[in-house]
Amino acid sequence: MEIRPGDTRDVSVLLDFFDEAVEWMVSRGNTEQWGTEPWSAQPRRVERIGRMAADGELWIAEVDGEPAGALIVSDRKMDYAPPVDEPELYVVLLLVSRRHAGEKIGTTLLDHARDRAGSRGVGLMRVDCYAGGTGDLVRYYTRAGYTPTETFSVGDWPGQLFELRL
Repeated sequence: MEIRPGDTRDVSVLLDFFDEAVEWMVSRGNTEQWGTEPWSAQPRRVERIGRMAADGELWIAEVDGEPAGALIVSDRKMDYAPPVDEPELYVVLLLVSRRHAGEKIGTTLLDHARDRAGSRGVGLMRVDCYAGGTGDLVRYYTRAGYTPTETFSVGDWPGQLFELRL
C-alpha cells in the first residue's frame, strides 16, 4: 500500500467512496448516517467534499495503484467540536472503499495521521463519528486507541467526539 498526497483532483475518488458506502449502508438498513442517495448526485454534498479536499490535508491510500481509502486532517477543528487550548490535528475524514474493507486501510491511514501529528510536534489528535445505529464506528475508534470524550448532535445526527494523546 502506498499513501500519496491528494488534492481537489481526487474529489471524484472521494465521491466514489461515499457512494459505495451509502449503497452498502442502505443495504444493511442504515439510512440515518449518510442518507439513501448517492453523494455524487447531490450538489450540496459535492460542493462540501470539494471544500474539504481543498481546505484540509488530503491523503489517498492506494493498493496496486487503485485508490483504496482517504484521509483528511486539519489543524482546524470542526465547527461543532469544542475548542481546545493546545495545537491539535483533527481527522476530518476517514473513508475506505468497500472493495478494500477488512484490509486495515483505515488503521494505516490513522497511523499516517498520527505520524503527521508527531512530525509537527502536536500532542493531541481528535476525530468524531456517527454515534447512532449499531455503534460500530464508536467501537472502531475506541479499538484504534481513541478515547470517547463527549457526544454532540448536528440536527438529528448523533455524534461522538474522541481524542488521542500522543
